[in-house]
Amino acid sequence: MEYMTTTEFAEKWNISRRRVTKLCTEGRIVGAVLKSNMWLIPENTEKPDDPRRVRKNNAEENKV
Repeated sequence: MEYMTTTEFAEKWNISRRRVTKLCTEGRIVGAVLKSNMWLIPENTEKPDDPRRVRKNNAEENKV
């Protein structure tokens, strides 16, 4: 299994390195491992959903 760093995932997902680190710390990235003060993330990991964003369909349902 190949691993990538938080910096590489930040570029891949178009978010900050700090945000990727925070997601790892919160346990929201499955398979992330902390080695020597560096997070290693499996390269096939999908970006976790952002719970702060409400999907358009859900927002329309809540209005009714």
